[in-house]
Amino acid sequence: MNGGTSLESSSPLSRPLQGQRAVVTGARTGIGFACAERLARGGADLVLWGHRDMAETAEQLSGHGVTIDVVTSDLGDPAVARTDAERLVASGPVDILVNNAGTIHREPAAAHASEAWDRVLNLNLNTVWHLSQVFGTHMVNRGHGRIISIASLLSFQGGINVPSYTASKHAVVGLTKALANEWASHGVTVNAIAPGYIATNNTEALRADPERERSIRERIPAGRWGSPEDIAGSVAFLAGPEAAYINGHVLVVDGGWLGR
Repeated sequence: MNGGTSLESSSPLSRPLQGQRAVVTGARTGIGFACAERLARGGADLVLWGHRDMAETAEQLSGHGVTIDVVTSDLGDPAVARTDAERLVASGPVDILVNNAGTIHREPAAAHASEAWDRVLNLNLNTVWHLSQVFGTHMVNRGHGRIISIASLLSFQGGINVPSYTASKHAVVGLTKALANEWASHGVTVNAIAPGYIATNNTEALRADPERERSIRERIPAGRWGSPEDIAGSVAFLAGPEAAYINGHVLVVDGGWLGR
């Protein structure tokens, strides 16, 4: 679908991503939606990808004067995700990939279900690999591209009761560095963002526990939980021309948590 006329300035400075096509996974809500909205403001055409219908999401973003396409399929099935990615690149170049879709399972390690382990690793890591390989290969061939994956503070820490999530997010950082090593000389940057405690669906259980919520907030030097928009600005920066020499980097956006 095509959006209407943008109300924002069309100058290169205000729309540095004009003419580029960005794929954002998990774009229906939270960080994914905020990233899609920010990229659209920068002029990028969008492919919104998720497992639920996103017609309403596309409509919400239609006022930015960019082309918006929607892919609805199960990103938790890496084989399906790969097939859909191949169809997308066959339909036209992809300049920006934001690997945002993810899930978490909270259960002590001794009882952590095998099914849950596989489900988390499939979505958080295996699909990230397949999408990065498919889109990244085409970016290398074209000599330009941006891949940005959403990592986590648990890319650096162990956490409690989230072994599958922690393993997947450590692996995302390793994959980011490995791909950057191979593709940087071809004009493709591969980076990750490690959000701190962000007010999204994934942290709803933590925020619903008054004691846990307070203990988290009190440790954050900024004194507040982050918002999806806090992450979206960093994604837009890494997707843009000013980040052309940043590669293999994990940008922590946490209000100061790790420095505490």
